[in-house]
Amino acid sequence: MPSALWIAHVKVTDADSYMKYAAIATEVIPQFGGKFIVRNGSYEQLEGNDRARNVVARFPSLQAAHDCYHSDAYQEALSFARDASERDLVIVEEME
Repeated sequence: MPSALWIAHVKVTDADSYMKYAAIATEVIPQFGGKFIVRNGSYEQLEGNDRARNVVARFPSLQAAHDCYHSDAYQEALSFARDASERDLVIVEEME
């Protein structure tokens, strides 16, 4: 079963609320086997919308990434991010 990547591009508009999201999400994602491989490092925007916060987490499967996103704990975290950011989030299966 191929692993999956959770790729987020974020523009934070309310840092205090977003920090609450990040604190909870940091605890929840590993509970579903997620491991951060990119987290807000240096980047170069080549195309599309510039969102200064970029996060990539690897999950053991597409299903695990899906289950994490839809979990009650992550949805609680997301309640802090919704009005505190502009976000794009996708999960994609890695090639075997």
